[in-house]
Amino acid sequence: MGIIVVGLGPGDGRLLTREAWSVLAGAERVYLRTARHPAAEDLPAGVERQSFDAVYDSAEDFEAVYEQIVTTLLQLGRGTDIVYAVPGHPLVGESTVTRLLAAAGESGLPVRIVAGLSFVEPVLTAVGVDALDGLQIFDALDIASYLYPPLNSGVPALIGQVYSRFVAGEVKHSLGAIYPDQHPVCLVHRAGEADEQVEFVSLYEIDRSEATGHLTSLFVPPRVAAETLPALAETVAVLRSPDGCPWDIEQTPQTLRDSFLEEAYEVLAALDSEDSENLREELGDVLYLIVMQAQMAAEAGEFTLSEVIAGIEAKLKRRHPHVWGDWQVSGTEEVLRNWEMLKKQEKEEQRASALDGILLSLPALAYSQKMQDRAAKSGFDWPDVSGVFAKLAEELGEIQAAETPAHRAEELGDLLFATVNLARWLAVDAESALRGASQRFASRYRLVEQMAESRGLELTKSSLHELDALWNEAKETLAKAEQDV
Repeated sequence: MGIIVVGLGPGDGRLLTREAWSVLAGAERVYLRTARHPAAEDLPAGVERQSFDAVYDSAEDFEAVYEQIVTTLLQLGRGTDIVYAVPGHPLVGESTVTRLLAAAGESGLPVRIVAGLSFVEPVLTAVGVDALDGLQIFDALDIASYLYPPLNSGVPALIGQVYSRFVAGEVKHSLGAIYPDQHPVCLVHRAGEADEQVEFVSLYEIDRSEATGHLTSLFVPPRVAAETLPALAETVAVLRSPDGCPWDIEQTPQTLRDSFLEEAYEVLAALDSEDSENLREELGDVLYLIVMQAQMAAEAGEFTLSEVIAGIEAKLKRRHPHVWGDWQVSGTEEVLRNWEMLKKQEKEEQRASALDGILLSLPALAYSQKMQDRAAKSGFDWPDVSGVFAKLAEELGEIQAAETPAHRAEELGDLLFATVNLARWLAVDAESALRGASQRFASRYRLVEQMAESRGLELTKSSLHELDALWNEAKETLAKAEQDV
């Protein structure tokens, strides 16, 4: 008693192995996963054929199909030896076989695998590619399930079982997260058959082919430019190697500390100016520093870049149980409450104060706002925003009444603190708001300088009335320019 799983190869009977033919010829009945395969017509004469195509036609989804096929095969195999034939190689893209092996192993039922030529070899022959050049192999339905597929665009990829134009469209949508629409790809239909067809198209066209069917695969060549995280990690590792760059070799985690803050501010500047091209570049600089720190940590035996990625990936899923779990949330406010609760549970040591853990190195406005956020979550807050406005008026009066420089500095700090509290109540980031105001001032002042120069005016000799008129004109000019955009 047991099950023999035979690979039928990628095409008609010409591609059957001698061992597969021998097993098939000695069987009274062959159970076919599908009869919709060229080799199914070329089985040895006199062999009874029974397919599971009806299961595909009646089941609600592939999970139900696989479960029913495996259950049936196990029942049959417990009574006598049976032969189960699948397209290609039994262990290349055959979910029923992997499930059958697991289930049979648990029940102690022997399973023998008779290898067959997979779809991979004839497709590689059709496109003239060596599989050892880093070839990645994926199932089309698996790729289609991702919003950001796990492909390395720096090496070739082969996607099998693109069996319909609908599936091709889903694959195209998923691959669009990594490759540009115009990326050249290759559709291979009926690989290894006499009527094999190879179509060289752009990625956006893969769901337009009339030839797409059960024997269609997609070959995706690598991109020319290095654009993957492994490529960047390799570049940084080379820079740090003995034959690398002297500057990079000399760096330590501490010498690059200030660079993080500088690059972070440059990212903020790109965001504030809505300069997407500059933002792309500045994010790259930050990413370089992250990879550089991870590389130095790996050299010291502390942790690796992979561990950094695994840590944040696991944390994101752990902190989003409403996405990767069964928690229910009513909106953003509840999400944030859950985040803080889960974060607190993850800490081995409970904080003595709600304010513990806030970085002193944060910019003053950001530090103040984060501190007030923490206090407010503990219930230390005004009942409504009117109390904040009253506090602002109070602090302004105290500044006016202050008599010494030290007292005035103290009261000005209180006024700024109260202003940050107002920003929190209005759901405004104080740091960004002040940065925006400063940039608006800079733009208006530069225009004032330009207008004064064009009119022969000297700002240092102009009256307050003239300066105010220039300022209002600059303000209106810039406002109109923004509206026109």
